[in-house]
Amino acid sequence: MSEQVQSINRVREQARIQSQVMGRFNFNSSAELFPSRSKKGRGHVTYRRFNTAAEALRFALEQMPPSALLGAYLEVDEKRFGLNEMRALYESDAYPFERAVSTTG
Repeated sequence: MSEQVQSINRVREQARIQSQVMGRFNFNSSAELFPSRSKKGRGHVTYRRFNTAAEALRFALEQMPPSALLGAYLEVDEKRFGLNEMRALYESDAYPFERAVSTTG
């Protein structure tokens, strides 16, 4: 598959994710963050609970190392959100905090 086709497919997938997630997501709901299991024993990030999903997203995308994000998921109101969905939520207009980083790329 050409790079252009792959890029178009990624954009379409991101648009699909955003349309599914944005309409009914509550940033004020409590959240649980499950980072991926690190192969390295030191400095790993562990499971955390947050008072709000917005705080969990801020922690995940601004403070967690990229290696811990691969395979990580956020659970809010018994629904799971993977890395692409977390990025979409963080970058959405509804996200209540100022963003410190760009997560694209």
